[in-house]
Amino acid sequence: MNADPSRSFPTITDEGLDALRNRIGVRIENTLEPWCHEATRDNIRHYAHGIGDDNPLWCDPAYAAKTRFGGIVALPSFLFTTSRIVSGYVGGLPGVHAMWAGADWTWHKPVYRNQEISTEAWLKDLVEHQTKFAGRAVQQIYHVRFFDDEGDLVAEADSWCFRTDRDHAREQGTKYTEVKARPPRVYTPEDLQRLYTLYETETIRGATPRYWEDVAEGEALPTMAKGPMTVTGFIAYAQGWGGLYIRANKLAWKQVNHHPGLGIPNRFGIPDCPERVHWEPEFALKVGAPGAYDYGPERCSWLTHHLTNWMGDDGFLRQASCKIRRHNPEGDLLFIDGKVVRKFVEDGRHLIEIEQSAQNQDGDLSVLGRGVVELPSRSG
Repeated sequence: MNADPSRSFPTITDEGLDALRNRIGVRIENTLEPWCHEATRDNIRHYAHGIGDDNPLWCDPAYAAKTRFGGIVALPSFLFTTSRIVSGYVGGLPGVHAMWAGADWTWHKPVYRNQEISTEAWLKDLVEHQTKFAGRAVQQIYHVRFFDDEGDLVAEADSWCFRTDRDHAREQGTKYTEVKARPPRVYTPEDLQRLYTLYETETIRGATPRYWEDVAEGEALPTMAKGPMTVTGFIAYAQGWGGLYIRANKLAWKQVNHHPGLGIPNRFGIPDCPERVHWEPEFALKVGAPGAYDYGPERCSWLTHHLTNWMGDDGFLRQASCKIRRHNPEGDLLFIDGKVVRKFVEDGRHLIEIEQSAQNQDGDLSVLGRGVVELPSRSG
């Protein structure tokens, strides 16, 4: 409970941070049950469709059977469904808001259909920041490793959330002062045409190999569109990704009863989950956001979607990073761009490094990314 009657929510304290620092480097033994234990056909498809990815390599068994994989494989970002920690459900600092803000991924092997994924994780670091959004904030970084059912390491990631003071963000935060002062944007069909044209012309490289020798440094990737941001779209992502706090009836009661600080009364006085910042604009404003907004892992997955479309079935995404710079509230459009910045060979692998960035309809920077893609070589 919050002891200060002038505050609506708990705040970050030195005592809470000291307790959390004692967890650094300690393996988490009792992790929360993931949304997906196995990479089934339906689980993979639900996640792919949740980010707007219709690549047949993830979704069409007949198509995938003709590829080098011999069947459906999981898109790289599917692993978000197999770990609550990499998805941003972090421990410590109860009642302090958590916003997923980035990740550094490395993939070692594909995840094949019906493989079971297990994980191990630990708190890696805590970094304090002073922000325009919420004043004092804490970057809470975890390391997560992913294993297939044979015990092989398929991927690993550093993932981080920012823990922020909801009251400070709402009352004193300056990051979104101008955005909140603007009237709601209403789009005309003409306004949306650029987005729709990019959807219509979106190219999935697919079965046509993209050879390493044919790629030039400085080459631009096609712009990828995402949006318009709607609550419907955020829910579509949650269907594939599986929000931890999205529970109903008895299960919702059990969760709030076990974690009393988790349930925040809604307009009916009913304790409800903090995750509703993604579909309830009024609550999003209470935590300092400019409106109901997208999920962080969703945006990271959009960046990897941009890369997998470009690399084709014979490519393999080795590394990807995502650094979120602002919220994408309802009504925003997003345009993702990328450029090849380096070609190199390492350990016999022919690799391409790509820098990415995405801007909204007003030219505001939404997210920065980086990927390293392994491509086939004409030399074999």
